[in-house]
Amino acid sequence: QVQLVESGGGLVQPGGSLRLSCAASGSILTIYTMGWYRQAPGKQRELVAAFTVSGRTNYADSVKGRFTISRDNSENTMYLQMNILKPEDTAVYYCNAGGRSTFLVAFDSWGPGTQVIVSS
Repeated sequence: QVQLVESGGGLVQPGGSLRLSCAASGSILTIYTMGWYRQAPGKQRELVAAFTVSGRTNYADSVKGRFTISRDNSENTMYLQMNILKPEDTAVYYCNAGGRSTFLVAFDSWGPGTQVIVSS
């Protein structure tokens, strides 16, 4: 079983910064993909930033140039550095990871989310 836990959310003023973390634990053999998603009130969940199987990064157009995704493979941890935050960035941010467990079966796991509120 693979678990993900996000941390680092909170209340920040427009133009400010936050750094989100996602820690993966459990029966992990290999993580192939990891990404950040968000869901604003009344909106559908959307991709924010993600690593592909090949290690390339994808960003939503709305966050390009402001957000940076990174990871520490040795620690099974992923980060999202969010700069120049805007009120429209307000959402619950979720971590997602897909890979293969030590039982040699595929997994696709989600964290419970962390709230980000951008407001003055």
